[in-house]
Amino acid sequence: MKVAQLTTRYPPGPGGVERHVAELAPRLAARGCRVDVYATDLYREYPWQRLPLSIPREEATAFGAVHRLRAWSLPGELHYPFFRGLGAALERDRPDLVHAHTYGTNQVAVARRHRRRNGTPFVLTAHFHPIWSIEGGAVRHRLRSFYDRRIAGPIVRDASIVIVQTREEERLLRSLSLPLARIEIVPPGYAPRPPPPTGVRPFADRFGVKGPFVLFVGRLASNKGLLELTDAFASLARADPTGELVLVGEDGGMRSAVEARARSLSLDGRVHIVGLVGDEALLTSAYREARVLVLPSEYEAFGLVLLEALAEGTPVVASRVGGIPEVVEEGKAGLLVPPRSPEELAQAIEALWNDRELAGRFGAYGRDQVVPRYSWDRLADRLSTLYREVVQP
Repeated sequence: MKVAQLTTRYPPGPGGVERHVAELAPRLAARGCRVDVYATDLYREYPWQRLPLSIPREEATAFGAVHRLRAWSLPGELHYPFFRGLGAALERDRPDLVHAHTYGTNQVAVARRHRRRNGTPFVLTAHFHPIWSIEGGAVRHRLRSFYDRRIAGPIVRDASIVIVQTREEERLLRSLSLPLARIEIVPPGYAPRPPPPTGVRPFADRFGVKGPFVLFVGRLASNKGLLELTDAFASLARADPTGELVLVGEDGGMRSAVEARARSLSLDGRVHIVGLVGDEALLTSAYREARVLVLPSEYEAFGLVLLEALAEGTPVVASRVGGIPEVVEEGKAGLLVPPRSPEELAQAIEALWNDRELAGRFGAYGRDQVVPRYSWDRLADRLSTLYREVVQP
């Protein structure tokens, strides 16, 4: 079976959806699929940056091929990446099934047009975010509201299956009253990380972190709760002069604001913004060395970094939003707090920081009981079954 996977970006472009597709492609190939990935030539959208020319735009792979098409976008707050030539590429390659990723994107509309022209079925994995969690100002929120009310219905109606990752994601989609023919809940997977480098604290030593630390991993974006995290850390910093805060991830526009907040709270030298860590082994060490991983987002469809931390035996503190409560069993693998609440966030962090026995118990439960539930191979098995049902009903 020839399967087209459509995603706005693909590695080396960073991100959760990008990694999702990259993990799936070789596993689907092992189950008898020829996989062609169609992505744009973007490394990131905010700020707009293309992949370097050293990354091939057409790349043969063990699972099939990766096609990186030229992207263009409407200006300013109208920002919306388009794939140049995606429809023509699908017409040329004639997949048996198209699997589009991310609700509301250009590739989903193209997948629908391809179905209407050629009868090729398409599946949509929503990776859904509600309006209030989307980056940008009021204009972008109004545009998304217009899309939900006037455009999305005919597109999702033509999808053979809409895949969500959690029950909460399904609830949010259904709240839009869209004509959803079939929804399947299929969680993402987890793959063991490479072992850390040798040494007692290789990550801390590499980035000059002297004391024990709280860890955040993710894009430094406006919807990640980073100012609240900085405020919460200030409370811990007053109680423990050895504590530090480490933020790992690309700047999505919030770095300067976090740095300013840290200065205003007299946290100079204790908040480390280290950027994207491309060395996967070193990132494994970051998870292991951290006292606690914190994900204080306003919304997360799933939150893969929570699994990555728990897999290394590190407890988590996260917002009680989106799919997180379905991943983190509150009071067993971590603590959940309301978003945008630095006081409650501080209390949860300090509870695990000060009670090492409790933190160890949470981390062990997450590693031994939570993480084994999630497998990319299990996801690939489920998708292979769904693909066959769609192509050969």
